[in-house]
Amino acid sequence: MSKKTLNTANLAALGAERLAELLIEVSTGSADMKRRLRLELSHNLGPAELARDVRKRLVTIRRAKSYVGWRKRTALIKDLRTQSAMIIDKIAPDAPADAFDLLWEFLALAPSVMDRVDDSKGDVGAVFADALAEISQIAARAPLDPIALAERTWEAVQGNTDGAFDEIITRMAPSLGDSGLAHLKGLIQSFDAAPLDATEDHPALQFLRELRGRNANYAAQRKKRFVQMHLREVAWAQGDTETYISLFSPTDLARPTVAVEVAALWSAAGNHDAALDVLEGARPKGKEAGRQAWDAAYLHALIASGREDEAQAHRWRCFTETLDPEMLRAHLKQLPDFDDLEVEEAAKAHAATFKDLNAAIAFFLAWPDLRGLAAMIEARAETLNGTHVVPLSDAADALRARHPLAAALCWRAMIEAALWESAKSRYAQAADHLMDCAAADIEIEDYGAFESHDAFVRRLRKRYAHKAGFWTRVT
Repeated sequence: MSKKTLNTANLAALGAERLAELLIEVSTGSADMKRRLRLELSHNLGPAELARDVRKRLVTIRRAKSYVGWRKRTALIKDLRTQSAMIIDKIAPDAPADAFDLLWEFLALAPSVMDRVDDSKGDVGAVFADALAEISQIAARAPLDPIALAERTWEAVQGNTDGAFDEIITRMAPSLGDSGLAHLKGLIQSFDAAPLDATEDHPALQFLRELRGRNANYAAQRKKRFVQMHLREVAWAQGDTETYISLFSPTDLARPTVAVEVAALWSAAGNHDAALDVLEGARPKGKEAGRQAWDAAYLHALIASGREDEAQAHRWRCFTETLDPEMLRAHLKQLPDFDDLEVEEAAKAHAATFKDLNAAIAFFLAWPDLRGLAAMIEARAETLNGTHVVPLSDAADALRARHPLAAALCWRAMIEAALWESAKSRYAQAADHLMDCAAADIEIEDYGAFESHDAFVRRLRKRYAHKAGFWTRVT
């Protein structure tokens, strides 16, 4: 390797004095580099000296008021990461208590920093998120008073407008211990019992709420949600499952995702009937978000309760409502030999007439049953929606080798949709599909009730002759 290559060995060969001179030279005019060099010098004097310099820099950042434009944005992020790294990597190993205080101060900078910068990319917030991820480990090594930590934690929770202290109760739970968590719970309950402060919302927002008849209880509802959320976090940290569950509102429990979480807790505690009750109160409709997780939790609770017949009935109901192939497989596994064949055929017949054609295509592809898929495509050709490019393309690709007619029908639907809608961005794809149809024509022996390839092309040329952007792509 060349001795002129910039690496540690070659630079070390220059000697300490020459390197120092070079650092002075290259840092001239660079505030960032000078600041970093001073921090390294401070670290050389010990963690206390470095902590003093970092704290001074944090104060300077907090007091800054000017907006940070895009030209200075990178420098700000670099500065923040430097301070965070000094705290976590340099101070924490030897002085965890100082590092904890500094990292807490660093996280508290988030609101003032976010007010001065456009963080649409999220990279400024990522600096604080990375710092937050380290705080529990540093806290575990620091001699912290649980009561004082509880009060500090509650203060952070109340001022957590930018997410810098998200889940701070959970993160501090090991250091808070039983006494700290109990004190924190008391602080939250005292806040809950205190009268509401006068609303600080903008008068326009108050006026809109008055029009909707919501202003009277909006602040109270917001406070209630805030209190319940953080009491739940305390209860979780304390391992108090029943209290944790009791703090969900009926509205919360009506959401499938919340019901699944609560049901899992009841099931873990052995109370499967309670799990089923919660899930029944949040039964999703159709393919509503969270349906798969809800079904899995419901089946688990039924089986754990010894209600296998109900579980089997639920599997079949799930399949008939969603065409979930895994539900059908699980259902068939529970059936006696030979009965499963009859039920499988009934399931395929149901899928072939399912109202959601895309779901039906996905089922036949996943099962897989290409013959059944081809038969369904041919039977429902008039209902194919050519704008649904992904499912039809998947179907055509799977069918082209052994079922060219069904594949051609999928391609035709996409071609006509692109031309009808004048979707010029899809003309190239449509032209490719027309070539696919021509290739499939060689393999198709009988079009049956469908028009031949030549007839299809003639109809396209007659109806869409003015679509020059398409026809120029057809060879």
